[in-house]
Amino acid sequence: MQTYGFEHLWTQDIPEIKSTASLYRYAKNGAELLSIQNSDENKVFGITFRTPPKDSTGVAHILEHSVLCGSQKYPVKEPFVELLKGSLQTFLNAMTFPDKTCYPVASQNVQDLYNLIDVYLDAVFYPRITPEIFAQEGWHYELSDQSGDLQYKGVVYNEMKGAYSSPDGLLHEYSQQTLFPDSPYGLDSGGHPEWIPRLTYEDFFSFHRKYYHPSNAKIFFYGDDDPERRLQKAHEYLKDFEPIEPDSQIGLQPRIPEPVRFESAYPADDPEAKCMLTMNWLLDVSTDVEKALAFQILEVLLIDMPSSPLRKALLDSGLGEDLAGIGLENDLRQMYFSTGLKGVGSQDLDRVPEFVLATLQELTSKGFDPKAVEAAVNTVEFELRENNSGSLPRGLVVMIRALTTWLYDKDPTAPLAFEEPLSSIKARLDSGEKLFEHLVQQDLLDNPHHSVVILRPDKDKGRELERREQNQLQQTARALSDEDRDRLKAEAEKLHKAQEEPDDPRDLAGIPSLKVSDLTPEVTTIPIQIQDQDRVSVLYHELDTNGVVYLDLAFDLRQLHQKLLGYIPVFGRCLVEMGTDKEDEVSFNQRIQSKTGGIHAESWASMKDEGRDFGAWMLLRGKAMLDKVPDFVSLLEDALLRANFDNQARFRQIVLEEKAKMEQRLVPAGHQIVNMRLRAKYSFADWAFEHMHGVSYLLFLRYLLQEVDTSWDKVLASLEEIRQVLINARSMVANLTLDGASWSGAETAFQGLFSSLPDREPGQITWLAECLQGNEGLTLPSQVNYVGKGVDLYAQGYTFDPSSLVVNRYLRTSWLWDKLRVQGGAYGAFSLFDHLSGVLTMVSYRDPQLLGTLDVYDQTGNFLQNARLDDAEIERAVIGSIGDMDRHQLPDAKGLTSMFRYLTGETDEKRQLRRDAILKTTRDDFRAMAQWYSTISQAGKVVVLGDKSRIDRAVQQGLSMEHVWELL
Repeated sequence: MQTYGFEHLWTQDIPEIKSTASLYRYAKNGAELLSIQNSDENKVFGITFRTPPKDSTGVAHILEHSVLCGSQKYPVKEPFVELLKGSLQTFLNAMTFPDKTCYPVASQNVQDLYNLIDVYLDAVFYPRITPEIFAQEGWHYELSDQSGDLQYKGVVYNEMKGAYSSPDGLLHEYSQQTLFPDSPYGLDSGGHPEWIPRLTYEDFFSFHRKYYHPSNAKIFFYGDDDPERRLQKAHEYLKDFEPIEPDSQIGLQPRIPEPVRFESAYPADDPEAKCMLTMNWLLDVSTDVEKALAFQILEVLLIDMPSSPLRKALLDSGLGEDLAGIGLENDLRQMYFSTGLKGVGSQDLDRVPEFVLATLQELTSKGFDPKAVEAAVNTVEFELRENNSGSLPRGLVVMIRALTTWLYDKDPTAPLAFEEPLSSIKARLDSGEKLFEHLVQQDLLDNPHHSVVILRPDKDKGRELERREQNQLQQTARALSDEDRDRLKAEAEKLHKAQEEPDDPRDLAGIPSLKVSDLTPEVTTIPIQIQDQDRVSVLYHELDTNGVVYLDLAFDLRQLHQKLLGYIPVFGRCLVEMGTDKEDEVSFNQRIQSKTGGIHAESWASMKDEGRDFGAWMLLRGKAMLDKVPDFVSLLEDALLRANFDNQARFRQIVLEEKAKMEQRLVPAGHQIVNMRLRAKYSFADWAFEHMHGVSYLLFLRYLLQEVDTSWDKVLASLEEIRQVLINARSMVANLTLDGASWSGAETAFQGLFSSLPDREPGQITWLAECLQGNEGLTLPSQVNYVGKGVDLYAQGYTFDPSSLVVNRYLRTSWLWDKLRVQGGAYGAFSLFDHLSGVLTMVSYRDPQLLGTLDVYDQTGNFLQNARLDDAEIERAVIGSIGDMDRHQLPDAKGLTSMFRYLTGETDEKRQLRRDAILKTTRDDFRAMAQWYSTISQAGKVVVLGDKSRIDRAVQQGLSMEHVWELL
């Protein structure tokens, strides 16, 4: 019996995720569909194809971009962007992996979900993928208007130039490639910048024809929608395809008989830059679920906890500054393990592999500390039971986990049903089996299939890459005839015309969309009770947390002198990573990992009341099962009251790790670095935040390293001062998120915690922001730029109107998308407005341009004044803005959001007024905002992160730059 052409293969309950899973096979062409039914309102759909590359031209990645640029049923230029504009989506993207390409969407609204599904299925099966789309998203030649020189253009081309500017990204890529010399995993599915221009349109087109077919498809549904409707929707698109043999199987990498050593260079202008190194081992297939879970625990045991013995040994060795490597990679058919060090002196490179092997040998000989094993098992078990996917939909994470077996023709539910393999591992440990010692010996120490990857800093590497690109372009240009040049010009003109030509309004109207009338007029509220308990303000959120108790303690940083702000992230780590006056850091961390789901610190700052006041807080966040709350409270008391700061060596390690992590972030998160720096020029809260997370924090860490070595007593006194001022019951807010049945059992224990804290009359110190007001250049060796410009609209006289949030969202998905991504080749562009501070910033991501991007920002007001805005366009922008307001959150995130609203004065009444105004946004509101966006041209400040030579050229061409900082 078939249902909509599907054969039902089996159904089974998965109590671990409170779901029922059914697997179907489409009889006509073999497409498989996994239908997971549960009560999750955040519904997820995804379609995945096996897409093993045969080279590093990035064909799978370019195709992932291109299929979303119009299809048979939806022949507009950017249906993906139209969905972004007018959907309540909670996730909308596509992802290229080394062996698969995934197209997932999510929404809490059933009709919205099926609108998204319809566009995505038409996109993958019937895309336009014209030569112009290939040129735009992949690569093409273009002749410069000024010099007539040949240039490479293309979104993916520039994205991958950005990726290859990240030393950590390079290290990851080379680590994987050295283990898989005879496998698709040894290639770069994203595309190497030097290989991408070798991809032809014909190969691109045939790749789609070969792999984007139902016979090669895995279709996934998750959530509370009608399971029969799922089959009906898939049937609409599968019914017209005959079966094929896609030949997409991923073969196993044959074992190599001896280790491999690979060396390369990474761009670094800093003369004191050091080397990076990983050791990498090929492991077993990921479809062995119990062994995969055992390796997941082993990863935590070896390197993921502050007390993990291999991590601690490497950091204590003094051979490097921070761990390198991604740990366990288990999303591929064959798993691998990668670890090492960054910040290694060239004289110590040979010592690191020897040290790693010696440490592993010692661990197998002496055996792992039983407390460490208990901590690692509890950490993984807590994560599995909590099923917390953070900002991602749970269904998306379930899909990715299912694909670790399903993609290779095994049971997709095996990785989801963790109880049996977890119980087996626990039983083996209880029986005395040296499980993890055996894994280390067999799969690491006795495994010849491993590699050592070394990256050395090279101040000429970035310029060498640019020279090689230019040499290749010049060589190609010399071979061009006049007819060739005319053809390239004509192709570029055709592409530009296609990019600038507006879509037919009838085609745009065909994109399925909700109506404003479909939206709920009321804001979604989060339950909150506010209590005063023993001098502490306690916020309680009664939510279903599946037995987990979430606690956030917010400490008011406004009590501290501003000179201590840079210490806060490090201080937060010290509370849980330095041990106590009665317990060393290893024992204390093992107790945290054994009894809780983790305790960590964060820092946060925000303006209040539309720019009239601001706050800054350090948060100590933790979670535990209800029966472990007494242990949880004991640990929090020890951390807050008895943390031992007087360990110079360990503190120095923490500072080194923080510095290395900040340096690692600069390239992949360059847009965030630029945005923080811009906002710090205007807003007290953003100034404080930047000093704890941005360039100012990195500079402070470099200074602090010197202070640790030369003035330890002074550093120690600062840490003690922070503790004495900050840990104060009267200036603390406690935020609890848990279900009602758990509250009575937890309340007494937490009251004991609150009463144990110091009780002092709080004060508040006036901070004087010392911002650099001029334009800034932040230099580092990068093949792309991150370009930002910002202005304080409130200082320009603007009074907040919620319709501005609709306008700002519209700009991100129209003007900036078209000008900077589609036409300019940048990977991304953002317009960000904070209604609490009044600061507007525009920032680009992996951008080949600099001055051209700033010119686009300056023209934004003019664009708004003259844009052709029909009612449908405005309605889509309104719907998208409401979607931003109604973003789906898991219980812990809801509790945290509610606390932030409390701290900043964001009441539900204010939010409702904002929602009401958004729903009433008109064309006149768009026109009214034009004058305020124009102020970015006259009054805006600029921050650019990129290669020094490009910033210097921009200055020579007229960009004023008051400050230039060399970061790497």
